[in-house]
Amino acid sequence: MQNSIHYLIMANYQQFQKALLSDIHIPELTSGQPKILEYLFYHEGTAQKEIAEACYIEPATLTSVLLGMENKGLIIRKNKDGNRRNLYVYLTDKGKAFANKVIIQFANIEKSALSGLSKQDTMLLTEMLMKIRENIKQRSVENE
Repeated sequence: MQNSIHYLIMANYQQFQKALLSDIHIPELTSGQPKILEYLFYHEGTAQKEIAEACYIEPATLTSVLLGMENKGLIIRKNKDGNRRNLYVYLTDKGKAFANKVIIQFANIEKSALSGLSKQDTMLLTEMLMKIRENIKQRSVENE
């Protein structure tokens, strides 16, 4: 079991998350919030549906996470161009500062995780992970 692909992917994800939350020293962030902060840093003013898809979070779960982030003063949600059906999410100054810390730590942990791998190995790993993601995504589409 410990050498199976699914176990290794899950274990690496969990270790990455644990390292991130430990290293950023922002106790008010929960495990699902860093990836949303990073996404919003690069895609500010995005509809909640797009955030859910990009971060692989169920829309109902995202709504709950965003409420927590809004209560902490990290984001604001508002309508855009008179569109009342969708709420668009923006980082506050506090949210931008937290996102910047998260992005730096993501890079540091990734650098540490990939130490000892050549650039070619890293590129190959990236390609393989992208292919795995696409295969799983295709499987989900076929099963709908």
